[in-house]
Amino acid sequence: MSAPTDYRVVVVGTDGSGLAGPTVARAAWLAAREDADLVIVCAFADLSRRAEAKNVATLGGDIRIGQVLGRAAASEAIAAAVSVAQAQNATISAALLVDGEPAAALLETAAAREAQLIVVGARHERSLAERLLGSVALEVTKRATCDVLVVRPVPDAAPE
Repeated sequence: MSAPTDYRVVVVGTDGSGLAGPTVARAAWLAAREDADLVIVCAFADLSRRAEAKNVATLGGDIRIGQVLGRAAASEAIAAAVSVAQAQNATISAALLVDGEPAAALLETAAAREAQLIVVGARHERSLAERLLGSVALEVTKRATCDVLVVRPVPDAAPE
């Protein structure tokens, strides 16, 4: 039987949604407990200034793909995640805005930082399109070369 993994670097994704706070809190709690560095990642789709101005409800992005729409909304999501992580006394080594697809951003960051754990939130799949397209959590768990922790919403607090 092999020894359990020591987590030295924990990567967590955030999209500013209702599930992001509990996901970051869990990752930060684990990072603090393990004395590990926490890396927070927010994947976003860059929008033109005009498109971003039109999209006033971008915080949380498109919940179907977990990608935040626009740099401003991504910055807000990162700021909120940093605040949550600080409340858990985690050592935040980086808070990254990544223009791209969420699963790829998490996997690439984890590989580059030699992470031992990726923490992602996963909503309960609600539509046929979501089941066919898959989710960020599913893609990360299929492709990750390190441990993955999937944080599910609490039934009473499930995001709409």
